[in-house]
Amino acid sequence: MITPLAAGLAGLVAGLLAVPAGPVQQPLASSAAEQQAVFAYWTPQRLAALTEPSSQNPPKSGPDGAPWPDPLPKTVGRLFYTDHGEDASCTATVVRSKNRSTIVTAGHCVNDTDLLGEHNAWNAHVMFVPGYHDGQAPYGKFAARIGVADRTWLANDQQNARKFDTYDQAFAVLGPNESGQLVQDAVGAQQIGFDRPGAAKVTQFGYPRAASDPAREGLPEYTGARLAYCTGTARQWTGTATYPDSPDQWGTECVMGGGSSGGPRLRDFNPATGLGTVVGDNTHAGFFAADGKPCERDAGCARYLVGPQFSGKVTKPLYEAAQTS
Repeated sequence: MITPLAAGLAGLVAGLLAVPAGPVQQPLASSAAEQQAVFAYWTPQRLAALTEPSSQNPPKSGPDGAPWPDPLPKTVGRLFYTDHGEDASCTATVVRSKNRSTIVTAGHCVNDTDLLGEHNAWNAHVMFVPGYHDGQAPYGKFAARIGVADRTWLANDQQNARKFDTYDQAFAVLGPNESGQLVQDAVGAQQIGFDRPGAAKVTQFGYPRAASDPAREGLPEYTGARLAYCTGTARQWTGTATYPDSPDQWGTECVMGGGSSGGPRLRDFNPATGLGTVVGDNTHAGFFAADGKPCERDAGCARYLVGPQFSGKVTKPLYEAAQTS
C-alpha cells in the first residue's frame, strides 16, 4: 500500500527529475567584503597545505606529462576552494567574455557532492590565481562572485557517469584582484569553441597534485606547485561495458592526477603566444589497451585524461549566463 506521504515524496522526486537542464547561477562572494573574506581565508599556510611534498625523483617528462617551460600561459591558473569542509584545488582558464571576468573549469570544482554522492553543495572560498607557481600570484588573486553550472549536474550522484559526466563543466564569474583589475585585463583570455570535432591534436594543462607514473610522483609539476601539460591527439573515451561513460568524453594520453581537473583542453595552441581555443575540460581518467580498445584500470593500459567536449547544447548556455553576469 502506498501511503499519501510516500506518494507525495515520489511526486516530489519525479518533479525534480523532470526539471529541464539549463544554467543555474549561484552567488558565492558577491560583495567586496565577502571577496576580502575569501582572500583572508587563503593564508599562506592553507595554500602551502595544498602542495604535496617533493621527491628526489630525477626529472622525467614526455608528451603524456611535462612541466610547461617559461613563459607560462597567463590565462591558466590554480583554483582554490573548500568542498564540504575540506580545502582543495583544481585548474581553471580565463575565456574571452563580455564581462571580462569569466573562467571555465570542471563542474565538481564549483559544485559537488560528498564522497557518497549526497549533500550537493556549492563550493566555498573559491579563489582563482592565474599563472600560479611555487606559491606566487604574479597577476593577483580573484575571488569568485558567481558560480554557473548546469541544473543536471546538481543532481549528480557520483554513480551514473553515463548520465552526468557530460555536465561536469562549469563557469565562474570573478571579482577584481587586489589592484582592482578584471582578470581578462590582467592576463588576457582564451577563445572558447563549441561543437568542434574531438579527434584533433590538443594540449591539456593542469596543476596536478599527483602523477599516475611513479617515476614522476613528487616532481614539482606533480605537487600542485607548477603547471604541467600533456599533448597529443585526443581520443574518445566511451567507458567500458561494465562502466559505460557518456559519449562526449575526449582527451589525450596523460599522467596528470588530482588537481588537474578543470584544466583546459586546447586546440590550435600556439606556444609562442600561449593562446588557443578551449574545446573541453579535464575531469577524469580513461584507459586504453594497446589495440586501442577501452580497458579497465589494469597493467598495460595507457591512461588518458578525459572530459566533456564543449557543445552548443550544454556549454554555450552556461557560458552565456556567465559572461553576461
